[in-house]
Amino acid sequence: MSAAPRLSVVIPTYRRPELLARCLAAALTQSIDRQAYEVIVVDDGHDDATRAQVEGMQPAGGAPSLRYVRPAQGRGPAVARNAGWRAARGTLIAFTDDDTIPDRRWLEEGERAIGRCVAICGRVVVPPVDEPPTDHELMTRGLEAAEFVTANAFVWREALERVGGFDERFGRAWREDSDLQFRLAQLGDVQRADSATVLHPVRRERWGVCLRQQRNAFFDALLYKKHPRLYRERIRRVPPWDYYAIVALVPAAALLLPARHAVAAATCASLALLLVARIAWKRLRHTSRSPAHVVEMVATSALIPFLSVYWRLRGALAFRVPFL
Repeated sequence: MSAAPRLSVVIPTYRRPELLARCLAAALTQSIDRQAYEVIVVDDGHDDATRAQVEGMQPAGGAPSLRYVRPAQGRGPAVARNAGWRAARGTLIAFTDDDTIPDRRWLEEGERAIGRCVAICGRVVVPPVDEPPTDHELMTRGLEAAEFVTANAFVWREALERVGGFDERFGRAWREDSDLQFRLAQLGDVQRADSATVLHPVRRERWGVCLRQQRNAFFDALLYKKHPRLYRERIRRVPPWDYYAIVALVPAAALLLPARHAVAAATCASLALLLVARIAWKRLRHTSRSPAHVVEMVATSALIPFLSVYWRLRGALAFRVPFL
């Protein structure tokens, strides 16, 4: 049996074989010795097309080793990453996602940079598509400034074992990396290493992607429950009071009007409209002003507060935490 590799690359994927193929093409051609690392694809979608894609990209000569794993139980990125690192043979685990393109020297630079750190976060580069960008593209560019993201992270396996890996209650790709970062930081240094780079091209999304993303707020409640001080210091200092105000003002206006309190109803409605306009303007200030994008921003800005508050309160109830 061949010697165990030093590094293990873990790539969770969910029914995106074309994107996975692009990521694997880069992950399998790293600058370090091909015997020094392995690549583990964790198929969270239990998808035969994904399995076929991995089997079709097996390197000639078997190095680096390319392995396919399906989690036996559970779904979600936290479950998938746990299945990956627990199946790994390397002492250093490199995490990335199926929609990234690792630089050829990614593993070399990450291994060099980690040193005595418990973990490091590499650089995520989001190539520009439009100038000015769409709201979705601007949100994706936020990965470039994130403190710690599993699109590009190196963690010692021993550290993962000590903290128990990812918390599998985070059922979406949201906040599970921040939770891991905060727990790893209790063991030692968690630093950035800009020399270890992956590209993260912007994926095309359907209209209203921002509405679907509001469900992420459910897991903000879990992160807040586990790390209340760090959540307020590093994630969000104050609740989105403007969202709560809109959610209160709209039904107030609807209730006041039939009661013949027209002035009060008009006041509530006007305040709600002003707050929605303020949200839309903030989103459009540095983004595209194309007619289609403006319409999308205005329409979704009226709906986001209701969806966000719903998921925030639902998370507070689910995780039994006083979270707003």
